[in-house]
Amino acid sequence: MEELWTDVTALFSTANLMVLLRVVIVLAVGWIVGRGIELLVGRVMRSRGPHAAQILRRLVRYVLLALTLVAAFTVAGVDVGVLLGAAGVVTIAVGFAAQSSAANAISGFFLLGERAFEVGDTISVGETVGEVLSVDLMSVKLRTFDNLFVRIPNESLLKTELRNLSRFPIRRLDLALTVGYGEDFERVRSILSKVAWDNTDVLDEPKPIILFTGFGDNGYTVQYSVWAARERFLSVKASLHAEVVAALREAQIAIPRPRRHVQLASGDEPLTVRLVTDPAPAAEPEEQGPTAR
Repeated sequence: MEELWTDVTALFSTANLMVLLRVVIVLAVGWIVGRGIELLVGRVMRSRGPHAAQILRRLVRYVLLALTLVAAFTVAGVDVGVLLGAAGVVTIAVGFAAQSSAANAISGFFLLGERAFEVGDTISVGETVGEVLSVDLMSVKLRTFDNLFVRIPNESLLKTELRNLSRFPIRRLDLALTVGYGEDFERVRSILSKVAWDNTDVLDEPKPIILFTGFGDNGYTVQYSVWAARERFLSVKASLHAEVVAALREAQIAIPRPRRHVQLASGDEPLTVRLVTDPAPAAEPEEQGPTAR
């Protein structure tokens, strides 16, 4: 019991308390200075976009944190050289086990240089579409339109086709229509042009595109493309389809349905289908006479 009390007294001696106080001061000063430098880097890099500012701020934070810990160990009298040697061995071991993490970190710097997207942009990666919440050294965080959180590794972004849906101020909406062969194309063009003109969210410039694109199985195909502001794209997409159907129906222009011709392989005549409305009554069984013996 006396030995334990002696150890506790030695731990809280004046010399040890002074060392502990110096360590706390170094950590506090390091945190304050690091925070100030981090904010300064963020303001300087803000002109290059929030993407670059966020990555560099986090990189500066980790570097300054490492320097602050080294300074604190030095003040505490710990041999930093031994720690660095042990850390080197651990780093090599972890490096072999975390090659994918290193690839993601390197890919993050490539994404930073390309500046393909920024925080707040809407991007499409494979089947995932969402708003960019943050760009980190290892991954990019998205929020999808159905309010799901998605994390995509930087290496996957670098290898996959990425679409930035909010990079430019306007977007084009494409509709593929099929019109019966008996309908006049110029009449169809006039009706579709009026639909685009009446929709206030469709831009006058660039002008709508209405093209005869080919011959289909049940009619000729038409490409109908209109332009809209990026903020109104979903509104146009939701309203234009219904407006086209209503305009064609009012003009008595039917969109043909798919048809199939069925023919038996064993003969030249097509298969005949007959609808029987009043089936014939079943024949009554004949009465049998007495059986002769």
